[in-house]
Amino acid sequence: MRCLGIESSCDETALAIVDDGRLVDAVMSTQAELHALFGGVVPELASREHYRLIGRMFDSLMLRCGLGVQDIDVISVARGPGLLGSLLVGVGFAKGLALAGGQRLVGVNHLHAHLLAAGLEHRLVFPALGVLVSGGHTHLYRIDSPRNFTLVGRTLDDAAGEAFDKVAKMLNLPYPGGRFIDVLGHMADPDDSMFPRPYTDNDNLDFSFSGLKTAVSTWLKAHGGTALAAPLAESELQAMLQNNVLPSGMSADMPLVCASFNAAVADTLYIKTRRALQRLGGRGQIRSVVVAGGVAANSRVRTSMQRLAAEEGLHLHLPSPALCTDNGAMIAYTGWLLASEGLHHSLELETMPRGRVIPDDYIHDAH
Repeated sequence: MRCLGIESSCDETALAIVDDGRLVDAVMSTQAELHALFGGVVPELASREHYRLIGRMFDSLMLRCGLGVQDIDVISVARGPGLLGSLLVGVGFAKGLALAGGQRLVGVNHLHAHLLAAGLEHRLVFPALGVLVSGGHTHLYRIDSPRNFTLVGRTLDDAAGEAFDKVAKMLNLPYPGGRFIDVLGHMADPDDSMFPRPYTDNDNLDFSFSGLKTAVSTWLKAHGGTALAAPLAESELQAMLQNNVLPSGMSADMPLVCASFNAAVADTLYIKTRRALQRLGGRGQIRSVVVAGGVAANSRVRTSMQRLAAEEGLHLHLPSPALCTDNGAMIAYTGWLLASEGLHHSLELETMPRGRVIPDDYIHDAH
């Protein structure tokens, strides 16, 4: 069964084809440079870019794969959460293809797809504890199957990825700046006393990173302000970091700040994930840990999760960095998994922007 996946929930336009669980090919266009001018994603601009690109990207993917619409069996699309205008572009395009070609349509939960993407590289083992760490969400799930997710912990305010973006902005690093914080953090050993492990002095499984962001801001104000007087171009900063030389005007303390911030995030995730494993019955009830989302590409977070899985004797599913960010492959693979169970949607499929609960409203095809 061949499944086309369409992702347009935020500022990446991405399409991919999965054939019987194997990734055939994928295309993606990012809008990072466009939104960097504003220091964050502008919803109206994002939706217009999706609309401008999605048709030609679909044509390019089909040409590269030597396929036509008639060769696709299932069309899956991210229905939410995300930016409403961006989601509408992808869902509308998917509905048009399904109507024209008669394919089954599968609406995919973008968050669940992040976690299931690990299955493209390794066989997933259920029940699993899912750790989703992205720009808008830091969630913990019990995962019993590709369809059955139970939310056990969630973001109360700033998600981990949002904290990375805001701290990077304080440091005048290019948007999105999380990867630069990671690279700079390798130039120093963290000071574990510099920043707190936010919202861990409790007995719940929820997350709040707003206090950590404030702690970084307070430290910077007490030590001379931002790391750079003015933002550098991404290409200029990348060249300097590749040579292991700090940009001109950057304080020598900045690698320490970045390393300590990285460690605070990674330790917080470790504490809450370990607590969740204990609450869910540990190794006797949970067989694996799945970590996904953009922040899962952070090297210190990956090391922390590897240590936890080893200590608990559990399988660790950690997607390669390319599968951590928003991508079409995760939508195509999740759509294939759900369609393989006989699940699909009608053309009345609704988009679900951030803040709305995504219903389990699949139609089950007994045949």
